[in-house]
Amino acid sequence: MSDERVAAASDVPLNEVRVVECAGRSLALSNVDGEYYAIDNVCTHDGGPLGEGRIRNGRILCPRHGAQFDAKTGRVISLPAVKSVQAYAVTREGDDLIIDCEAAQ
Repeated sequence: MSDERVAAASDVPLNEVRVVECAGRSLALSNVDGEYYAIDNVCTHDGGPLGEGRIRNGRILCPRHGAQFDAKTGRVISLPAVKSVQAYAVTREGDDLIIDCEAAQ
């Protein structure tokens, strides 16, 4: 197991997304209605940074061309992306957000 503290909960405002590093992986860490989720920080359309996108209705919108991914599961929801990304479990311990970086869901 490779549990790693990636951020403070207070670093990820409600219904926003941030880029974090975890065991050499770049992840998009989101706060969806007070729950925290992490998916790979790469749009499968053209490599755009999902962690620089916006959250709308539990979906992360890629800032480049608007592809949408489910913030909880990494499932692709809309074009131009057609391939989903990996999701990682996020655990909150106090203000610490911890991810098992090796265990994709």
